[in-house]
Amino acid sequence: MLPIPAEELNGSGTLGPYWTFYRAVAAEQLNRWLPGEPSVILDLSGGRGRWSGQAAKAGHRVIEVLDFRRTVDAQSRLRDADRVRHVRADDLAFLPDASVDAVLAEERVMSIELMAESAMSDVARVLRPGGRALVCVDSLVLGMAILAEQEQWQHLRQTGEVMLVPWPDGSITRCFSSGQLRELLMGAGLEVEWMRPRTVLSPSTVDHVLGSDTRSLTWLVRTELEAHPDDDDTVGIHLVASARKC
Repeated sequence: MLPIPAEELNGSGTLGPYWTFYRAVAAEQLNRWLPGEPSVILDLSGGRGRWSGQAAKAGHRVIEVLDFRRTVDAQSRLRDADRVRHVRADDLAFLPDASVDAVLAEERVMSIELMAESAMSDVARVLRPGGRALVCVDSLVLGMAILAEQEQWQHLRQTGEVMLVPWPDGSITRCFSSGQLRELLMGAGLEVEWMRPRTVLSPSTVDHVLGSDTRSLTWLVRTELEAHPDDDDTVGIHLVASARKC
């Protein structure tokens, strides 16, 4: 799968069908991952997605930590007010040890958080024994693609080190190989259950199939989720991992 151009990564470019597919895959991954029994879910995704609402609709109580740097849709907060508790905080000091059953760290939050090791240790602290975390990060493939677009050739050989990539808007993203993501999770005392690219089907394939028959979205999502590219960081702009606290 060729890297997606940086201008497409916010979902506003020409790859509309691919982003429709991507969001459907992410939603189904979360459906399959969520606990089977009503649980307390901590959502660290910063109010950037609909993760909290999806978890709440599945019968869970959700604590959503909102990003100070981002304006969150007031209607969305109002709509989920009876199921989701919203908290503005820059760390998890407001939560006691072993107080939540699961943690969502979607929307690349551990790539945006440059002190990811400290943040992940805090995640492990608040998880109850047996609790799980779902983490999505920017991949090394994405980082290398952005650096190539910026003609930062000298940095492309440093793939064994922490890769910090500047974006045109001035932000910095930390990109992970599968080995680095595994080290992040295990370093916090978590046991990795599985790890994979979020998607392995290429944008061109998705565009061709959906262009032929929009009803094929369900088939595409099922095909994606039945693939088993475990630990494969040679494809995909994002890596997703599930980890458990022993």
